[in-house]
Amino acid sequence: MLHTMLVVLYFAVLLALSAYGLHRLHLVILCVRHRRQIERAKQMPHVAEEDLPRVTIQLPLFNESTVAARLLDATARMDYPADKLEIQVLDDSTDETQALVRAHVDRLRERGVDAVYLHRTNRVGYKAGALDEGLKVAKGDLVAIFDADFIPQPSFVRSIVGHFADPKIGMVQTRWGHLNREHSVLTKVQALMLDGHHLVENRARYGAGLLFNFSGTGGMWRKNAIHEAGGWQHDTLTEDLDLSYRAQLAGWKFVYREDVVSPSELPEDVSALRAQQYRWAKGTVQTARKLLKRVLSSNISFAQRLEALFHLTPHFAYPLMVTLSVLLLPALVLLPATDTLTMLIVDLPLCVATTGSLAAFYMFAEAAQGRSRANVLTRLPMLIALGTGLAPHLSKAVFEGMRHMAGEFVRTPKHGTNKGRYRARADLPLLETGLCLLSFGSTVASLQTGHYFATPFAALFTIGYGYVAMLVAHEQSTRRRESAPMLLATPSERPSEPTAAEQPVGKLAA
Repeated sequence: MLHTMLVVLYFAVLLALSAYGLHRLHLVILCVRHRRQIERAKQMPHVAEEDLPRVTIQLPLFNESTVAARLLDATARMDYPADKLEIQVLDDSTDETQALVRAHVDRLRERGVDAVYLHRTNRVGYKAGALDEGLKVAKGDLVAIFDADFIPQPSFVRSIVGHFADPKIGMVQTRWGHLNREHSVLTKVQALMLDGHHLVENRARYGAGLLFNFSGTGGMWRKNAIHEAGGWQHDTLTEDLDLSYRAQLAGWKFVYREDVVSPSELPEDVSALRAQQYRWAKGTVQTARKLLKRVLSSNISFAQRLEALFHLTPHFAYPLMVTLSVLLLPALVLLPATDTLTMLIVDLPLCVATTGSLAAFYMFAEAAQGRSRANVLTRLPMLIALGTGLAPHLSKAVFEGMRHMAGEFVRTPKHGTNKGRYRARADLPLLETGLCLLSFGSTVASLQTGHYFATPFAALFTIGYGYVAMLVAHEQSTRRRESAPMLLATPSERPSEPTAAEQPVGKLAA
């Protein structure tokens, strides 16, 4: 009986993971099938200079002193008529960023730039709340948004503004670039992951007429589309995904421009990456809770509903991955390797789900930007290992998103010009360490029982859990060593941080 239950549960987990793997292959096929429609997005309608619409660029900030000046300078270089461009700085900061940014905005205004500084004295709604407050006073009919770690290119607005000549277009999203792609193995893998999202997922969904989302930055909205969709709402941590679905269900059309690139900075330490991915995972689950039933019952095509189901639930693969790691050892021990049926149940689906689909998915993304497909083959093992190592932490995010809506918007620390100024907190990686040891046992068991197909995957699980656990432990240990002298310093020697009593009470101050 126990043997049968194990086989059924193991097969069910593999079947679910294989479904997500096959979905990646489906997206690649959609990219190929609809390549002409994808290319047509680059043929933007021409807009005469005198007919250019007024544009507001919103820059939401929270304690971003290391990158704020870079962002403001890049935005001020935008190639667009000065009388039709507004730069709106939405600053929720509680540290030195306030004074730095306010002074920078003053200097831009002296140069004739229409720059506005808005400071909220609370963080109600976090980023969504700041965007909503800014939208109330925005001068532009179109609103572009850039996070603090991005560097808007001078041609950004002109490159996409013509799409809004079509009154049905509500949003245009551009592709993210990566300033520090080659910094480390961690950033190389992150860049590959994000390239897959932009160059396969977004292209496929746009080309096939499916629902896709504003990525939170590097895009431009029609103000009326935001209002008609219900505005920015902060009951989820992925306000961009939430608004995107509500706008498209209201009838607005989106455009994806892969050829317009907005460079950004990738997290360079695993603690910051985990914080970012945790917010994305939890927020996506919250958005699924909020909108999936409405999407599935809406008057859109079956293909659109099916793709929305996969789009809003991908993070459920993380608890499935952890479950697979736990089940792998007893499965290897109890199921005979010489049985052909067992080989098909245990080994082949694991191989297809984790390597075949991933290889095709990311090779297509690399080829789309003129990079060698061989890069994927060399980085794929590390990509699988990193995804596995993040699975326990992101499984917590999935369960948290299922239990609670909203929550604290934990910003991703940026390095910019002063590495170490902002850092992400992380718990001790006890679960990752335990799963690493368990997966090591699975690796040994696969060799002893003859399940040779499973050996490389059990080894990757071991490396992934161990790699993430080691990095987190090292980063936290380094932080404790660096903070020890500060704890021994006199009060006058310590950097000042605003206390709760020092925070002004109010809403919005220009």
